[in-house]
Amino acid sequence: MAKLQVEDGKVYTEVEEITRELAPLHIQIHRWAIADDPQLRQLLAKDNLDEDEKQQVLKAFDGYFEQLKQTAGYQFCDLIVLHPHTPNLDALLAKFDKIHTHDDDEVRYIVAGEAVFGFVRPDGSQVELTVQPEEYINVPAGTEHWFVLTPARRVKAVRYFTGTEGWVPKYTGTPIRRHQVVA
Repeated sequence: MAKLQVEDGKVYTEVEEITRELAPLHIQIHRWAIADDPQLRQLLAKDNLDEDEKQQVLKAFDGYFEQLKQTAGYQFCDLIVLHPHTPNLDALLAKFDKIHTHDDDEVRYIVAGEAVFGFVRPDGSQVELTVQPEEYINVPAGTEHWFVLTPARRVKAVRYFTGTEGWVPKYTGTPIRRHQVVA
């Protein structure tokens, strides 16, 4: 279950409360079930996946992708697999651990592990949202945010795109006031 921590230390775990707190940013968060398929569960439990295994995982979630194609115009998706032994993990994460925006929505469906999205709200306050398996998040284009892994440093997420050109991080220079991960 998602957890949202605001600057005063308060933690929200109810979807309605999280949605209310994130409403000024127009962030969408939903729960999408993962099928109780033993082969899929076995793949999701592995640290690393080869390209064929990634395609098997993506195929298991085709229904969600088809829905997003129809309703939001998404054209392609991929599966990102991060774990402590991912080559150049720290360098990869360093691209996103500073406050930035994108010209396109950042859309993730967490299928294993967990990660943290931090956000700058319109009033300048900052919040951190820990997203976990079965959680879909859509961060609208232009939203100031950052992304870090929790201490377990493991996540598998389906990423959805309308195109590739709008997904380059644009750093804003806004400082992150804290990295207090709620795990």
